[in-house]
Amino acid sequence: MINEQEKKQRIKEITSKMVKVQIFGAPGTILVGLALYGIFGANGNAFHPLLNNMDVVYGMFIVGGAIMVWEFIAYISLLKERNELTKSS
Repeated sequence: MINEQEKKQRIKEITSKMVKVQIFGAPGTILVGLALYGIFGANGNAFHPLLNNMDVVYGMFIVGGAIMVWEFIAYISLLKERNELTKSS
């Protein structure tokens, strides 16, 4: 059984890791957003020529989606751990 001080320290560490996961996951969200713009909004007249190339756009969508899935899984596992520590306080 861990004491109250160790719980608070562990909750602080988990919260810090959650922020890092969100920062590392931000490029995935940006890639998916740009890919959706390239697919649905650009209509061959994008602000950058790469967004007119559907192979690049679908690649961005896949890579961004994979990063977002990783972020989701990592964030949820940290959130569960933090909630368990918070409930036991």
